[in-house]
Amino acid sequence: MVSKSLHPFITRLRGMALALALGLLGTGLAQAANPSMLNDFKFDAPTYIHKLPFAEAHVVMQVDGANPATWNLALNNAQNLLDYFGQEKVRIVIVAFGPGLKMLLKGSPVAGRIAAQNAEGVEFDACHNTMEAMAKKLGHLPVLVPSAVVVPAGVVRIMQLEKAGFAYIKP
Repeated sequence: MVSKSLHPFITRLRGMALALALGLLGTGLAQAANPSMLNDFKFDAPTYIHKLPFAEAHVVMQVDGANPATWNLALNNAQNLLDYFGQEKVRIVIVAFGPGLKMLLKGSPVAGRIAAQNAEGVEFDACHNTMEAMAKKLGHLPVLVPSAVVVPAGVVRIMQLEKAGFAYIKP
């Protein structure tokens, strides 16, 4: 049992903890961490978030521009591939870096489409180098859509996938 003299202190402490938690939620710092390849990236051994053991076609798409029309074009291309091959027969990785990383930011106008295509097996990779450059301006790492996967460098990820036999597309 808490003594009466400690009760106001504990009540204040709980209030401060709640305020801190709400403040962190507001900044995005309390958000669950995105999947990441930062610690286990091996150039000669690509890994993927989605298990697609029967994929016969492999495509990597580069998104490096801040234009939502280009983002939608990349998503349309991905949907066309899914429709043609079927989601179990094609592995699609969309890599966003530079100004194109805005596609994968929380609140992006295409966030709903990203979530839907992620559910169909499309992987969305976010360049950590770009995230760090943005953090210098923002004061914190940018908050990504939940399905974005953090990779060390977008261009290195594209090279890795091309070396592994992926077709390269830049919408």
